[in-house]
Amino acid sequence: SEQLAWTPVSAQATSLLEEAADLLVLHRDFAAAVERCEAGCDSLGPGPGPERCLFVTSSAEVKCSLCVVGIQALAEMNRWREVLSWVLQYYHVPEHLPSKVLELCILLYSKVREPQVMLEVGSSWLRDQTNKSLPEYGSLLELYLLHVLLPLGRFEGAEELVRGCDVFDSDQQLAFLGTICESRCQWTRREEVRLAAEEQQDAATETVLGALSQKLLTMLTLLRRALRSMSSHFYLLPYKKMLLATFLLYLVVVRLDPASPTSLPFIYKLVQLFRQAWAAVFSPIHRP
Repeated sequence: SEQLAWTPVSAQATSLLEEAADLLVLHRDFAAAVERCEAGCDSLGPGPGPERCLFVTSSAEVKCSLCVVGIQALAEMNRWREVLSWVLQYYHVPEHLPSKVLELCILLYSKVREPQVMLEVGSSWLRDQTNKSLPEYGSLLELYLLHVLLPLGRFEGAEELVRGCDVFDSDQQLAFLGTICESRCQWTRREEVRLAAEEQQDAATETVLGALSQKLLTMLTLLRRALRSMSSHFYLLPYKKMLLATFLLYLVVVRLDPASPTSLPFIYKLVQLFRQAWAAVFSPIHRP
């Protein structure tokens, strides 16, 4: 009776799956394909227990196919960042992901050079005891090693995963360990090349900065010499005569009456002092 209750819902989801596939392949309407996939997954509901593509339950197979079509449509729209969260909203935990869906996610994020997105998800799926009994477990473990762990430089974790895997025999383990060792050597060489390039760039930067510092030091030296010359020039100016002339001007303007005959000797003396100061300032000796 439980299977009969799921039959109408599965039929509706199957119809939505066919529409989504036609929209994806024939019409290239990716947004509409994603909408059909979401409607189909929502019509299936949570399902009777963990849903994986291996199960003979038709609803689980349809749901897996809907997610596969949805992943492809999201990738075509360059919305690959949403793929993992979009899938997990229907399977809730990484351990319940179908093997086909996990494979597509690993390949997708490896292609866009974001393998770290699948690091924890793949680890959780591979640690699950139920998943270890699946026939696809060995191929997914190999895919996880080659496209997630090794590109991220997780060599110790890769070796532990291979040694602790019961699916591989001794020859397969040796082959995988050799691949890990070779990848480690390539990683080390790339790091050495990168460090050498960074050192050369730092040396070139230091050379440029050294040249700029030398130019700046030369400019500061010339400026110091110019200021010293100007200070010596102003030191030779007749400051005492200028101050005396200013003081006499203050007396004439403020304290004395210029119209008074008694003020004429002071005014005459003031004019003489200004002429002397003017001749001293603008004489050929003080001209630049």
